[in-house]
Amino acid sequence: MTDKTDTVDHITGHRRMRRNRKADWSRRMVQENRLTVDDLIWPIFVVPGSGIVEPIDAMPGVNRMSVDKAVEAAKLAADLGIPALATFPNVDISLRDETGSNSLAANNLINETTRAIKKAVPNIGVITDVALDPFTSHGHDGILRDGEIVNDETVAQIARAAILQADAGADIIAPSDMMDGRVGAIRRALDAAGHQNVGIMAYATKFASAFYGPYREAIGTSGLLKGDKKTYYIDPANGTEAMRDAALDVEEGADMLMVKPGLPYLDICWRMKESFGLPVFAYQVSGEYSQIKAAAANGWIDGERVMLETLLAFKRAGCDGILSYFAVDVARILAKR
Repeated sequence: MTDKTDTVDHITGHRRMRRNRKADWSRRMVQENRLTVDDLIWPIFVVPGSGIVEPIDAMPGVNRMSVDKAVEAAKLAADLGIPALATFPNVDISLRDETGSNSLAANNLINETTRAIKKAVPNIGVITDVALDPFTSHGHDGILRDGEIVNDETVAQIARAAILQADAGADIIAPSDMMDGRVGAIRRALDAAGHQNVGIMAYATKFASAFYGPYREAIGTSGLLKGDKKTYYIDPANGTEAMRDAALDVEEGADMLMVKPGLPYLDICWRMKESFGLPVFAYQVSGEYSQIKAAAANGWIDGERVMLETLLAFKRAGCDGILSYFAVDVARILAKR
């Protein structure tokens, strides 16, 4: 028999990586990570009124919705198999004040939305945020006193707000404010109120990022924000600090951990999953979404392929799920496969 050994065989020691890539069936057979509809959480924005579907200029394809339309969105999500929604209110400016007091109104917009969704679609998960930025006149996530975001007073208020959100039917409380001790305070408050089954998805590492701009337009805080949020969000340069923050949330009773933003912080996703073993989620934030949409609209990228590739990257980095404004688009694509 003629020896057909090639120079490449000698170089690689007869190991060829392309063997498993030679055909579609073999690539599918050895694929390490897969994106499914079960990985998706759909963030939606809610406004007062009825019959409202209001496009957000900075987020093409994303709308602010009145509660009745949010219910329709929840039905659509459930039909597509999306497990959960994350709801964010755009509260009327007349209800915003220095302390975000409307967060403590049992029938405020976020709680009204939760009740309506859970009544119409009881089997879909509802994830709510207790940060105060949608409720404050200054756009910060906490109470502003003499130029400082006060930690302990804010924590006490968001713990009370968490009880009201759980009373309304929220399945998971996701505090994004980054105040020290807030996960433990919320856990104690929920348990004392009989909400032992309500989970906490901690924004364990929320960075002081430039990727949030379109979101702030969506909830109506972009023109309100005084200063920046660097005294409570994490410096994008600091990975070790981010892990210390996450470790405290784990100790305080977080059930799940979130990294926000997503794609620029895949290293943090991986480190958190390896370190703690809890479910880890990434939030593909508004700036990430809008970049892809803008580049696709200009014909510079294949928007659908890039969308799917970025979401798969989160899975590769160890994430158990992704909060993404692409959720419905992706669910429809996956349903056809």
